[in-house]
Amino acid sequence: MGNINNFIDNKINKNIEDLKVEFFKNKKDTDFVKIVNKINLNDDYLIKYTSKIKQCAIEEKNCNKCNSLDNCKNEVIGCKYSPLLINGNLLFSHKACKFKKELLNDIEYIKEGYVFSISKEVRNAKMKDIYTNDKNRVEVIKWVTTFIKNYKEKKAWKGLYLSGSFGSGKSYIISAMINELVKNGYKGALIYYPEFLRNLKASFGKDFDSIFNYAKTSDILLLDDIGAESVSSWSRDEILGPILQYRMDEKLPTFFTSNLNLKELELHLSYGNGQVDKVKAKRIIERIKYITDSIELISENKRN
Repeated sequence: MGNINNFIDNKINKNIEDLKVEFFKNKKDTDFVKIVNKINLNDDYLIKYTSKIKQCAIEEKNCNKCNSLDNCKNEVIGCKYSPLLINGNLLFSHKACKFKKELLNDIEYIKEGYVFSISKEVRNAKMKDIYTNDKNRVEVIKWVTTFIKNYKEKKAWKGLYLSGSFGSGKSYIISAMINELVKNGYKGALIYYPEFLRNLKASFGKDFDSIFNYAKTSDILLLDDIGAESVSSWSRDEILGPILQYRMDEKLPTFFTSNLNLKELELHLSYGNGQVDKVKAKRIIERIKYITDSIELISENKRN
């Protein structure tokens, strides 16, 4: 029995000695030392946590060289292994890095928004990422920046009809503005209008009311690429008209992007089911004019 106990004691002592050697070997590494200093406990206590502290140091170093989640080299993507001292007890856990936190924040606030067939790039648009070196964009950027400030102070409700050249960033700018407000608790809807109409037509008896009502009643609405849809009297008079009327009555900000100016859109809306109805088209345009300002953005094609 004594031999067994001696064997166990010797094994434990050897393990402790090995840990000491490993610990003080790692103390030559500046990143390891930074973690040790951050914990602020004596070396004799920390020796048994050598491998965990080493992992913390490696992942801290990885984070310092990292510029995106795509390049993360840590064990848990988007997190770094970190020490945590609670009531004198040393614990280790994975903490989200700044890129992971940004992603989680985006996911959290987009829950307050409704996105319909908008590209990933546009639906994740951020004000800080708007390209500002194009002088043609100055007017639009000033407008949306002012709107954000005034809307938060309940001093604005009119939206914007933003027309202009293909690929000029119209959708991105408006989406970035709406996303900024969604982060502040407002309900936003980013809707690619042609696909929205197709989906509504296919959803009769299913989700029609919920889809239609979200567009009609959301705090802030973007109808993206209006004018690119196939016009029918149904889409113009039963869908677009009631949406605009409701939002006009309730003073809810509505935004449009289009490759057509308002005159061209009026002509486009005049034709439906092979018939021409200029009066109803004009009525739609008058509502749009009442609830929006109008800006034309002619800029270089950012999609090339």
